[in-house]
Amino acid sequence: MIKLINETVTYLKEKGFESPEIGIILGTGLGQLINEIEIINEVSYNHIPNFPTATVEFHKGKLIFGIIEGKKVVVMQGRFHLYEGYSSQDVTYPVRIMNALGISTLLVSNASGAINLNFKKSELMLVDDHINLQGGSPLAFKGVELQGERFVDMSRPYDQQMNSMLKTIAAQKNITLHSGVYTSVYGPQLETRAEYRMLKLIGSDAVGMSTVPEVIVANHLGIKVAAISVITDECDPNHLNPVDVQDIMKMAAIAEPNMIALFKELIKSL
Repeated sequence: MIKLINETVTYLKEKGFESPEIGIILGTGLGQLINEIEIINEVSYNHIPNFPTATVEFHKGKLIFGIIEGKKVVVMQGRFHLYEGYSSQDVTYPVRIMNALGISTLLVSNASGAINLNFKKSELMLVDDHINLQGGSPLAFKGVELQGERFVDMSRPYDQQMNSMLKTIAAQKNITLHSGVYTSVYGPQLETRAEYRMLKLIGSDAVGMSTVPEVIVANHLGIKVAAISVITDECDPNHLNPVDVQDIMKMAAIAEPNMIALFKELIKSL
């Protein structure tokens, strides 16, 4: 893997991806932060050596390098998922690349369903902790100890200082920002009524199909992480309606300006 990482990093540096401070992963329907960035260069995933290629139609598939709020950033416009047929090492490969380019901070967004029914569509949830129900680990491979501690401590996977700053920013801007536990499942199918009841019993506030692998690897590499979930549907097992993907995208679009405002102000303060 180290050889592959070196090949990818060499290619990106030749494209001008030099010394980013912050990495950003944009989730489903959450690509408009790009409009706030002074773009220096961008490369489609399918042009980057050893990179996976996004197969979900609403994930753009570009790696972008630029400046926002005076900070150099590298942004994934579109992420990878286990349900696309990738391994957890594939899904998290971009985090290893961003680390090798120089980031020390990772900001992550995702779209999720509310298990905590106090959370409503188009609101935001700051991820305080997570539960991994994806059935594996992105660190379970031979040679992982060459890139970081094998037995990574996950008692505080999300940076408490950045979370505190985001809460303060949300209060100042009058943005509803819940705090809770994000559970990541394999997908791509949505959950059954019984599964939603189980998720509530084990302490989940929101459920999605991403984020946790990337956060595990970021912790493995010593990168500080903050993550925000956009609530796109409400998972009430007693009144469950079929999911409309277009409605999910609509809710993400409504919430996106608030997420962008929080991330921009946080980046300014870092």
